[in-house]
Amino acid sequence: MTAIRALSLRRFDHLTYRGNSKHTRYGWLRLTPAFSVHLISDLIHSLPSDARVLDPFCGTGTTALVCAEEGIEAATTDINPFLLWLGAAKCSHYSAQDIADAGRIAGHAVTAVRSTNGTQPWIPPLFQIDKWWEAPLLEKIGKVRAVIEEHSKNANQKAIDLLKVAFCRTMIETANVSFGHQSMSFKKTDQQMTLAVPEDIAETVVANWEQSVLSVLNAAGTPIASLPRFVHCDARNLIKDFSEESFDCVITSPPYPNRMSYIRELRPYMYWLGYLDDARQAGEMDWEAIGGTWGCATSNLMKWEHPEDIAVPFEPFSDILTSIAKTSAVLSRYVEKYFCDMVTHVSGLFTVVKPNGSVHYVVGNSKFYDVMLPVEEIFAALFRNAGFKDVRVEAIRKRTSKKELFEYVVSARK
Repeated sequence: MTAIRALSLRRFDHLTYRGNSKHTRYGWLRLTPAFSVHLISDLIHSLPSDARVLDPFCGTGTTALVCAEEGIEAATTDINPFLLWLGAAKCSHYSAQDIADAGRIAGHAVTAVRSTNGTQPWIPPLFQIDKWWEAPLLEKIGKVRAVIEEHSKNANQKAIDLLKVAFCRTMIETANVSFGHQSMSFKKTDQQMTLAVPEDIAETVVANWEQSVLSVLNAAGTPIASLPRFVHCDARNLIKDFSEESFDCVITSPPYPNRMSYIRELRPYMYWLGYLDDARQAGEMDWEAIGGTWGCATSNLMKWEHPEDIAVPFEPFSDILTSIAKTSAVLSRYVEKYFCDMVTHVSGLFTVVKPNGSVHYVVGNSKFYDVMLPVEEIFAALFRNAGFKDVRVEAIRKRTSKKELFEYVVSARK
């Protein structure tokens, strides 16, 4: 589909998180990246039962979960250990005993929240945490986390995983944040939760916690037909972990080149679950990821030099960088590095796809000031340059931000 045809597209909520939220485990946790279960289901519909699927950018594990429910063998990778944990938790098989154990421990958390003494709250070292939760509310949430931590030493670990997912829901739903924009933002003062007395705070947390637990445990009983593999891997070096494997189909949505750093959105979850201890660690983790710009990643970006052996095979690319640099040198450098990384990724991808195998990348175009970045066209050029055939671009929906921004599926065949 051409860009001209894309102009007539409307927003399709069934291709976003809204469409995922009512389907089994897909709506367990709201993270900003939204990858449609319906789209993935359509893409794997024609695959044979013995097909092997790869998602090199795991995200929240949507591709893996679709494959797990359909009984299709799948592997998925990510550089972020929290996302790998979340994906594995969503795709696990949970027995009746796992669910019962989780429910029992959840009851202990309710008792702790309502108690005025006893359990000491577990609070993470998140910078300016008071911006996220006011002190009385933070104490109650911290008690829930403390109960989970106490039982994690000896309890059924699958039950603990379920409770951690439920905790993440309660934690973010009681925070002073909003998802009304492209990225998570802090609520305005008049939108923040105001609770007059300690009893109100306790009951608000209890109600939210019980609803989160109920939702997660109900979905945990849904059947899983196969268990995907979750691999901690740099997408620029797939051959390192898959040197003796190949896949029939690749379905993924890489980070969009819009300088919206995923680590920024994930920080509260990662601090609360112990994946982060300080801001420097977050910045360094983001620098390792493709498209990361949080904290020290930005300063590292300005020291980065374009590798001599990598060329982005898109003729207008240099002019685009020059145009962006007129307003922002750092954004120009960001776009340049992003696509250099993607050149390396796509080259390695070609080696792990079977002959006649297909690839499908969900991407979004970007706009930096008045400069359009045709991400879908650049990815199409990357695939052709790596040796893929039958490259095609299809616009699938209008995004919620600037009027010129759309989401596309870029597909190809080896």
